[in-house]
Amino acid sequence: MKKQTFIQGAMILLAAGIINRILGFIPRIVLPRVIGAEGVGIYQLSYPFFIVLVTLITGGIPLAVAKLVAEADTGANRYSPQRILQISLSFTLTLGVVFMFLCIIFAPWVTRYVLTDERVYHTFVSMSPMIAIIAVSAVYRGYFQGKQNMMPTAVSSIVETVIRIICVIWFSWLLLPKGIAQAAAGAMLGALVGEFFGMLVLLWNYARQKKYLDQHQPMLKSPIEAKPAVLKNSTGSEPGLLRRLLAISVPVTAGRLVGSLSYLAETIVTAQSLAIAGISKGLATAQYGALQGMIIPLLLLPGALTSSLATSLVPSLSEASAQGDRALIHKRMHQALRLALVTGAPFSVFMYVLAEPMCLVLYNDASIGSMLKLMAPFALFIYIQAPLQAALQALDRPGKALLNTFIGAVIKITLILVLASRPEYGIFGAVIAICVNSTVVTLLHARSVRSLLQFRFKMMDWVKTAFGMVIMGAATLLIYEQTATLLPFWLRMLLAPLVGLIVYFIVMGWTKMIDFHDLSRAPIIGSWFKRRSRK
Repeated sequence: MKKQTFIQGAMILLAAGIINRILGFIPRIVLPRVIGAEGVGIYQLSYPFFIVLVTLITGGIPLAVAKLVAEADTGANRYSPQRILQISLSFTLTLGVVFMFLCIIFAPWVTRYVLTDERVYHTFVSMSPMIAIIAVSAVYRGYFQGKQNMMPTAVSSIVETVIRIICVIWFSWLLLPKGIAQAAAGAMLGALVGEFFGMLVLLWNYARQKKYLDQHQPMLKSPIEAKPAVLKNSTGSEPGLLRRLLAISVPVTAGRLVGSLSYLAETIVTAQSLAIAGISKGLATAQYGALQGMIIPLLLLPGALTSSLATSLVPSLSEASAQGDRALIHKRMHQALRLALVTGAPFSVFMYVLAEPMCLVLYNDASIGSMLKLMAPFALFIYIQAPLQAALQALDRPGKALLNTFIGAVIKITLILVLASRPEYGIFGAVIAICVNSTVVTLLHARSVRSLLQFRFKMMDWVKTAFGMVIMGAATLLIYEQTATLLPFWLRMLLAPLVGLIVYFIVMGWTKMIDFHDLSRAPIIGSWFKRRSRK
């Protein structure tokens, strides 16, 4: 199977991520209209606990598998990719099944005393089987990423998203007559079905690849797989392989677990703080549902790019590090950060300039736009955080990422306790805490990367991006306001961002922030940019 370059892999995952994020907004828009903000709040309350468990089981496994498989293909370790896959799958699937049954058994206690809302019970039970499914999917995604073949991951994520959209809306609508709690559980069952089909796609791709390799061996196999003596030794060293797998995955898991526990603590502390502020349980659940189920997903829309960059960065940096190529590491970091800046900036501008009308269009509720407007200026810190964290993990410094994440988590929870419990702040106390957290963690990651690699950030990239954002924001706002009496609302909401985006890309091209050489290696559209770059 064909291996992709760093840019190709990132672009494939980016394309899939953008499709997923756009499609994923269909249930985000429709679900509040079906089950209301309170129903969304019940649906969202179970997610933090679920994410903690998934992180505990699979947090560092995809990265560890990707790193070991990438090293195996370069001859940097003695294990075969197949053995790495088998041992990783046995380990994560066992954990996944155990935790799935534990969740079902202890669901009444967790929903009553940890999540503090008994209505979450059915949603919590519905999500439990997803733990085992995600455990399997995580290993196969890591395997394909280590092979630097991002297409199976991209296709799987798209299939999972499409199935989830259909089932989330359909199941929640079917169960709505039984009550909001049951409707939220129906939405979670829809997510479960989507995850199951996403796993099936990965399994099918692996079976297809294995058949292809079996038919063309030994020419297309990796250097390690082509050496029977080495393979023979590797099959008798499962404990050594498992230790190596855990040595890589445990620190990464610990780092991500801090973030997941922070998310869980944020959910619990926010609910308690809003209660202290005198806000009723129903209203607090609705406000939290608006923040976590509507505003933050919109804010994280460019996360399609950052996650694709981070995923592609790990095997690429691992290979470069194994070969001692410091220049290539620096090049990949500059590429990742520049792409994150250039593509994330327009989203930040749109969400600030058009916050209220955007929320009105998407959620039929302009009042929550104030939360989006407050968070939008801090969005760029979120967008560049993933590549920085991936660099620390790929270069065997997950402890740095763990410490930085922990510091940010402590600051966030403290600020929520202090601010959200005050009536004059309420839910905006949690919003401020999240903004401060994202800024602090990103700056700490940047300092760690700079210290580790003697890496020099190109500050002019930030200056050029800021210049483009200001010009774009002014153009967007001008078109939106000046056409108020000339065009219908929906047409203004299409025209203003389109004009702003055109202006932005003109500025980015003029300042050389857009590199046609990189874009020429993107799938599908690459040939067009290749012709443009030659002119």
